[in-house]
Amino acid sequence: MEENQVKKKEINFKGKTISELKNLGVREFAALLRSRQRRTVLRNFQEHENFVKRVNLKLDKGKKSVKTHRRDLVIVPGLVDKKIQIYNGREFIPVDITIEMLGHKLGEFAPTRAKARHVKEGKKR
Repeated sequence: MEENQVKKKEINFKGKTISELKNLGVREFAALLRSRQRRTVLRNFQEHENFVKRVNLKLDKGKKSVKTHRRDLVIVPGLVDKKIQIYNGREFIPVDITIEMLGHKLGEFAPTRAKARHVKEGKKR
């Protein structure tokens, strides 16, 4: 191989490619998660499966993204490469789901608090 050729690194999750992960069911994927996320998925696996089906149906109908208030759902492989708008209490924050987000909750990507802007004493905005 020539030096100027760069081999593209394939992104894996726990040693599995995204195509392998998408073939797994939600319950099978839960076995790859850490304990807290695994417990959440296994207790609510039907809600996770229904959410993935709903997202796929809406996106197949021609919608660009899907809006949701469900901040507590764990990101599963069926949601990768989808656009979801997550409610933060005031507005919907658009989020593109990537493989690095697997195992995290949707709410982690839509902050509910604004960053504090500090001004000097005596100055008004």
